[in-house]
Amino acid sequence: MTAECVDPLYNRPIIDSQSDETVPVPHHKVTGHFEGTDKKFNFYFPPKKQWQGRLFNLVYPLQDENATDVTISFGADSGAYTVQTNGGGGYRVDAAAVKFSKTVAAKYYGTSKRIYGYIYGGSGGSYQTIGAIENTSGVWDGAVPYIPGAPTAIPNNFFARAFARFVLEDKAPLIADAVSPGGSGNPYAVLNKTEQAVLLEVTKLGVPLRAWEDYSYVLGLNDADGLLGFGSTVRMIDSTYADDFWSKPGYLGTEQSALVDLFRAAKIDFSTKIGQVNRNAQNEPTSFVLENLPTQQSKFKLDYTVYNADGTKVGLLTGSLNASTKLLTLGSGNTSSALKAIETGAKLQIDNLWNLALTSYHRHQVPKQAGFSGWDQFRAADGNPLYPQRPMEIGPLIGGSVTGGESFTGKIQTKVIVVANLLDTDAYPWHADWYSAKVKQYLGERYDDNFRLWYNDNADHIENGPRTARLVQFDGIVQQALRDVSAWVEKGVVPAKSTLYNLTDNQLKVSKNASSRQGIQPVVDLTVNGGSRIDIEAGQTVTFVAKIQVPTKAGKVVRTEWDFLGTGKFKTSSFGNPNQTVGVSVKYTYTKPGTYFPSIRATSQREGDTKTPFANIQNLGRVRVVVHEPSKF
Repeated sequence: MTAECVDPLYNRPIIDSQSDETVPVPHHKVTGHFEGTDKKFNFYFPPKKQWQGRLFNLVYPLQDENATDVTISFGADSGAYTVQTNGGGGYRVDAAAVKFSKTVAAKYYGTSKRIYGYIYGGSGGSYQTIGAIENTSGVWDGAVPYIPGAPTAIPNNFFARAFARFVLEDKAPLIADAVSPGGSGNPYAVLNKTEQAVLLEVTKLGVPLRAWEDYSYVLGLNDADGLLGFGSTVRMIDSTYADDFWSKPGYLGTEQSALVDLFRAAKIDFSTKIGQVNRNAQNEPTSFVLENLPTQQSKFKLDYTVYNADGTKVGLLTGSLNASTKLLTLGSGNTSSALKAIETGAKLQIDNLWNLALTSYHRHQVPKQAGFSGWDQFRAADGNPLYPQRPMEIGPLIGGSVTGGESFTGKIQTKVIVVANLLDTDAYPWHADWYSAKVKQYLGERYDDNFRLWYNDNADHIENGPRTARLVQFDGIVQQALRDVSAWVEKGVVPAKSTLYNLTDNQLKVSKNASSRQGIQPVVDLTVNGGSRIDIEAGQTVTFVAKIQVPTKAGKVVRTEWDFLGTGKFKTSSFGNPNQTVGVSVKYTYTKPGTYFPSIRATSQREGDTKTPFANIQNLGRVRVVVHEPSKF
């Protein structure tokens, strides 16, 4: 797709309304749609004196056309107007909207000059962004894909974590303690051989070891089965997998090992009958009582399969079971045939066969494409897979539906800055390294002239969501990347170098020294009484010393905040004037026994601006303080 081509599906843009708005900042809003489709767009034009000839286009598969206040305000503050659509998967809608927006902007601003465009998006939006910059020319001039996935990510990342949940949930607190500040650093020491093997397996696949400190998120404990809804997708595409898992050699449902024994012990395949059926005024079943239930508890979501009176299988029921009353309350989405089969005495099968089997699906999805080293553990010496492989690699299929076509080739057509996070358990940190290698293979000697990769420490996949005391926001580094990529394109201002790191078994490590690490995130080194951990009695005072460094030409420290109790409640502390390197020393007295993870949060800003809400880049320093009762230590 080029700047001149006309998309036959999105070639009739219609402006529905225009208005001058004052919230969140003064701007001219243009609302419209593409005739004959359900696709909509909004353009947000800042005042002419503020606009600097560029646009920012945020993409994400599940967003609508209404940009957030932050998106609009940041664009205006950066001299850009904002384009947003409800495009869904792919990049075609956004490309058409961006091209049309340039026509509208030229008229609104009264200019014939070139308008520069920049696309950015995180998670699923990174797929769209990468699809756009590899398959278009002249539409966008630069891009910032952040927290990027890889073709193998969906569903394997989530299924592998469910695998870890199945085996390691009970030991997760011990793993968390080992990887936390002041911990042993060796989580394997608290595990038996089977557990060690599973932790090593998911670690090699890319789950960051340090992320286990928040094991509830790593294991998906807030999700019914940890499969994040992708189980139904696999069941639809690969319908024989569960049967094969429990009957054919090479799968954990049939082989002989301690791990297999765990699967067999957790297996539920229970037959019962429907008792009393409760119906609504239309005589439709709403709930029913089961004659009996399996005595075994399941860590994974159960399936309920109903049968006709003649014994023929009808299908799955959606519903929630109250084990104490044996009452199954029906949910939405049940088919008419399944509802019709619900009668007193009808057979109902209760099992976890699918959801348990899916936890090791990643073993049967070894990529045919080279470069995915995490799966080498599932290959024999001759390179062939150790386990039976499914007929289709589902990751690229799902990913392709989001990118909008062939992507992840590395054939970028614009200048690109990728932002990735070191504690990301949804889009593993190695994904960005893998894509960087693809770009380098394509660009060769032009790589440094067109591509950067910046890693962000102490951040995971959740953007502007609920934070914990161990994480920082990463929107600031994305905002700075957008500003830097636009300066790179428009003025030839070369951005900071890529972050330097070591990658071993898909685990990334970065230097504790800012000049060695590079990138643009500040580096924080915090000690308590000279170390990373201290054991004291209640009433004792400790001394915290922090050294904060900002990489060369990446900005200045503008804020320091302390959280002595590790609760996530930070309090701003004075440190002097903004500077590239800042040293801080404070004392604190702990009066109550307990284990604390105190931290200092440092924020840098490119211009040293202490008041702007934009492009503030954070990092943390954390230690452990164990406070004992007096005279018991």
